[in-house]
Amino acid sequence: MNLDTNEYGKFVRARAPKSPVLKNCLCAFLVGGGICAFAEALFHGYLALHITEENVKTLVPVTLIFLAALLTGFGVFDDVAKIAGAGTLVPITGFANAVASPAIDNKSEGLVLGVGAQMFTVAGPVIVYGVLTSVIYGFIYWIWGIAV
Repeated sequence: MNLDTNEYGKFVRARAPKSPVLKNCLCAFLVGGGICAFAEALFHGYLALHITEENVKTLVPVTLIFLAALLTGFGVFDDVAKIAGAGTLVPITGFANAVASPAIDNKSEGLVLGVGAQMFTVAGPVIVYGVLTSVIYGFIYWIWGIAV
């Protein structure tokens, strides 16, 4: 079958399964909102334990990161992600999953070349560009402070 690019695109679109966009959006919204609501409940729960608000602001993200990494290790996070799609990408849990998944997948290669080297294959560029952007922003802010 000799198809040019335009015909091939039509061929693929005709045979590709239709995505249930509304259902996907609803699942993402509910799971992402559920993660955020859980974080809010953690916040108030830690406050109820008479922990200072400053410490609670650290405990909540640490707890979410720990739980996301733990659920990734048990394979639960991936099962939830299949249903929730983008809803699991709430930044802190999605980032924890992005760090933990490659580390778990490559543990057979050893601690240094497997876990250590592969841990940041997905998250590494995010960290690098995030730090670079922060430095550039800080420099601009510093220059702006001198000029004003």
